[in-house]
Amino acid sequence: MTKYIFITGGVVSSLGKGIIAASLGRLLRARGFSVINQKFDPYINVDPGTMSPFQHGEVFVTDDGAETDLDLGHYERFTDTNLGKLNNVTSGSVYQHVIEKERRGDYLGGTVQVIPHITNEIKSRIVGATKQFKPDFQLIEIGGTIGDIESLPFIEAIRQFKTEVGIGNAVSVHCTLIPYLPTSGELKTKPSQHSVSVLRSYGIQPEILVCRTTRPIPKTEKEKLALFCSVPKDAVIECRDMKSIYEVPLALEEQNMAHVILDMLRVEDRKPDLKAWQQLVENIKNSKDTLTVAIAGKYTKLSDAYISVVESLKHAGYANDTKIDIKWINSEECVDYKNCKELMKGVNAVVVPGGFGVRGIEGKLNVIKYARENNIPFLGLCLGMQCAVIEYARNVLGIKDANSKEFDENAQHAVIDLMLEQKNVQGYGGTMRLGAYDCMLKKGSKAHRAYGKDKISERHRHRYEVNNEYIRPLEEAGLVFSGMSPDGMLAEIVELPRLDWFVASQFHPEFKSRPDRPHPLFKGLIDATVKQKKKIK
Repeated sequence: MTKYIFITGGVVSSLGKGIIAASLGRLLRARGFSVINQKFDPYINVDPGTMSPFQHGEVFVTDDGAETDLDLGHYERFTDTNLGKLNNVTSGSVYQHVIEKERRGDYLGGTVQVIPHITNEIKSRIVGATKQFKPDFQLIEIGGTIGDIESLPFIEAIRQFKTEVGIGNAVSVHCTLIPYLPTSGELKTKPSQHSVSVLRSYGIQPEILVCRTTRPIPKTEKEKLALFCSVPKDAVIECRDMKSIYEVPLALEEQNMAHVILDMLRVEDRKPDLKAWQQLVENIKNSKDTLTVAIAGKYTKLSDAYISVVESLKHAGYANDTKIDIKWINSEECVDYKNCKELMKGVNAVVVPGGFGVRGIEGKLNVIKYARENNIPFLGLCLGMQCAVIEYARNVLGIKDANSKEFDENAQHAVIDLMLEQKNVQGYGGTMRLGAYDCMLKKGSKAHRAYGKDKISERHRHRYEVNNEYIRPLEEAGLVFSGMSPDGMLAEIVELPRLDWFVASQFHPEFKSRPDRPHPLFKGLIDATVKQKKKIK
């Protein structure tokens, strides 16, 4: 029987519930258990696909084409488990489904209410994931902060669910903040006590507290939390700020968090195999070199907008005993080429990530041109690849007005055009080319050597593609199309073999990178950059 672990947060938002949920999943996986994570988000959007990255950070895409919360990226990276549409649930999707059923007459004329109809639909999402994955453990994170009005249906649903599955089959983990007051030199537990009190008022008594803190929590304060929050003393878990998120599983293991949970769920503990994870953390702490990698985009004020890109670069760095220092470059500041050159000083490599819209595009083109002309290792992702094709068409092929139909509907030389199947699409939510598609690699290319195979599968999120009418002229001008869809109709990877690393992909490789198994294209970028730096020395 699947055991359920519900993770809630209190006091403040952005506590890192997702990292805690992912870390606990890692600890259970290290014991040989099968694990899946779910994220329940209270917002009314059906999914985050139409939301600005400034609002909610990166949109993570799964193999089956779901546009999800960025926490699913953490879950996949920590547990090395591919998730899907059932793993991200929003209020919008729940209400949409219930309203559709009401319109069909499924409720036989009954009054449709939050309880039981909305809560039943939420519970069905839990059970649906259980039936599909059949995991030993199902970790369910509730987004937002206890006390938020919009999350109440989810809280009520898990209260009911815990009662239905019975004692010993589900536990609640509540994450709180223990603030430090420098004026009195004290860590204060009262906010956590209040948070638990609110949770109790909704009918849920947490079995475990995970306390976020900037400094060690004294034994007396832990005992106070245990007493006033009605949890066992060994179930008050300290989670201090770490230099790397990948240290969190080991910190939680030191405090026996997984053991305590297994005991509560009446599951015999197993000896965890964390050797590879411990080695990963050692590599992170003892990096011998540092590389400065620029990320040139338009959402640079919020690093979460590119979180999978950042983590993928770090993964490739770990494999090279190298720390990656990210330099954020706002592409709008690169529209002036002189300013672009100034901003690119001291950069060892550059990534131009995905995005939408015309804002900042000319700056991205300048960044790519500078990288190409100065042999700075470059990786383009999705829109980054399209920009690489436009830049090459303009400055090498000589088509000065080369552009994308996304930026100029009347472009005379649209080297990037709307995909054929997108021409009659109505609406924006969930209508792009989404999810995993196959790609055939050209033998002898940099991409082929990086992957070490002929056929790959990668995740996509786009509407536009390289216009096939321009592929031959671009090839004749030296641009190599090293990855194509199996039918040969869609350009997936372009590269310039004469440079140390100039590769761009239509897909999003960052979604499949793992901390102990970096993605081949990111590893190729960092490998080439390390090699180039040694050569220069």
